[in-house]
Amino acid sequence: MNALIVFVVAYLAVTITIGLLAARRVHSSKDYMVAGRSLPLYMNVATVFATWFGAETVLSVSATFARDGLSGIPGDPFGASVCLVLAALLFARLFYRMNLLTIGDFYKQRYGKSVEVVTSVAIVVSYLGWTSAQLTALGLVIYTLSGGALELNHAILIGAAVVLVYTIFGGMWSIAFTDLLQTIVIVIGLTLVAVLVGDLAGGASKVISQAAAEGKFQFFPSDAAGWWAMAGAFFAFAFGSIPQQDVFQRMTSAKDENTAVRGTLIGGLLYFVFAFVPIFIAYAAVVADSNLAALFGSDDAREIQRVLPDMVLGKMPLWAQVMFFGALLSAILSTASGALLAPTSLFTENVLRPLSPRMGDKQFLLTLRIVLVTFTACALLFALNSKSTMYEMVQNAYNVTLAGAFIPLLAGAYWRRATTQGALFSAVGGVGTWLIAQNVAADALVPANLIGLAASVILMVIGSLAPQLIAPKGHPIARAHTH
Repeated sequence: MNALIVFVVAYLAVTITIGLLAARRVHSSKDYMVAGRSLPLYMNVATVFATWFGAETVLSVSATFARDGLSGIPGDPFGASVCLVLAALLFARLFYRMNLLTIGDFYKQRYGKSVEVVTSVAIVVSYLGWTSAQLTALGLVIYTLSGGALELNHAILIGAAVVLVYTIFGGMWSIAFTDLLQTIVIVIGLTLVAVLVGDLAGGASKVISQAAAEGKFQFFPSDAAGWWAMAGAFFAFAFGSIPQQDVFQRMTSAKDENTAVRGTLIGGLLYFVFAFVPIFIAYAAVVADSNLAALFGSDDAREIQRVLPDMVLGKMPLWAQVMFFGALLSAILSTASGALLAPTSLFTENVLRPLSPRMGDKQFLLTLRIVLVTFTACALLFALNSKSTMYEMVQNAYNVTLAGAFIPLLAGAYWRRATTQGALFSAVGGVGTWLIAQNVAADALVPANLIGLAASVILMVIGSLAPQLIAPKGHPIARAHTH
C-alpha cells in the first residue's frame, strides 16, 4: 500500500506540474476559456473523450451494469455517446463560425440578454451535481488508498484542492495538456487491468457467457414502465447534455471547424467503445469474487461504487493496482477540471459581465479565477451532503438542461421563427413543469424530465407564434454565420 500511495502522490504532482506549465500559455480570457482555439486533432479528441470518461464511467456505470445489466445504463454510455455525435453533426460547425466564447453567447446573439441570463443560470446550476460527482469520486479514491486513515469528507477536500490548483491558473490550456496525458494512462491502464481480471474470472469468454446467461445483455424493457424509464434516462444524457459548457468548450477549442467536427465525432465514438472496458472489469470482478455482489444490497447507494476499488486492492498485484488507480485518477481529474471551468466561464461571461460591461480583459481573467474558487466551494458543499450514486447525480444534473436549455438551443439554430418570448416560455416553463412533476408525481408512468421536455417544446411553439408581448431581441442564426 505504501508504494501505491507514493505512486499516487507522484502522479498527482506530475499532473499539477503539467497544468502549471500549460498556464504559461494563458495571456487572455480566450486562452483561458477555449485554449485560444488552437488545439490540433489529437488533443481535441483527447479533451472530448475526457468530457465523459470520468468517475461515473469507471466506478458507477460499471457497477450498475454488474447489478442491473444494460437495461440499467441507457443514459451512459449510450445517451452520452449520442450527445457527442449529435453535437458534432448539428452544432460544432455552427458554434465555431459564430466565434463564441461560451454557449451562453449563442442564446445572447439569438434571443438577447434575458434568455442569455436565464439559460446560463440553468446550465450553471446543473453543474453542481455533475461536478460534485467528480469530487466525491476523487475523495473516494484518496479515502480508499489511505486505508481509512483519512475521513471521506477530508479526502474529498484534498481531491478538490488538487483539481483547483492546476485549473485555476491554466484554464482550458491546463485541461488540454493534462487530458492528453490522462487519456493515454486511462487506455493503457484499464486495458491491462481488464486482461488481468478477465484471467482471474476464467477468461473473457466465460465472463461474457455468464453475463448473457444472467440476462445482463437484455437492453430493451418488457413493459411500458420500463420503456418510459429508459427514455427518461437516455434523453437526459443524449439531449440534456448538449447545451453544456464543457461539451461546448472542448468542441470549440479545436484549431478550425473541420477539426471541431472530426475531433468531437472521434472522441464520442472512442468513448462509446472504451466505456465497455470498465463495464467488463466490474462484471468480471463479480464473477471472480461473488462476495463483491453483497455491496449491491447496501442501503447506501454509493456502496456499489466500491466494487472495483475493493477488488483491485484485495486481489491484484502492485503493478495492476498502480495501473488501475492511475487510470481512475486520470479519468476523474480530466473530467473534474472541465466540470469546474465550464460553469465558471458561463457564469462570469453571461451573468456577471453584462452587469459590468466596461470590464477589461485582465479584470475579467481575475474574475474568472475568483468565480472558479467560489463554484468549487459550492460543489464541495453539495458533494459532502449527498448520498446519491455518481450516475444518479449526473443524470439529475442533465434534467435541468433537458427541460430548460435544449429546445431554445435547437429551435434557435434550426427554426427561424423562434423568438425571445418563445425561448423564455420554453426555458422557464420547461424547468418549472419538470420541478412540479418531480415533486407531485415522481412515481408517474412518464418520467418528470420528459414531461418538462414536452412542456418546453409546446411553450417554444406557442410563445413564438403568439402575439409578441416580449419584444424580440437578437437575430436569426443565418446572419450570425457571416461574423
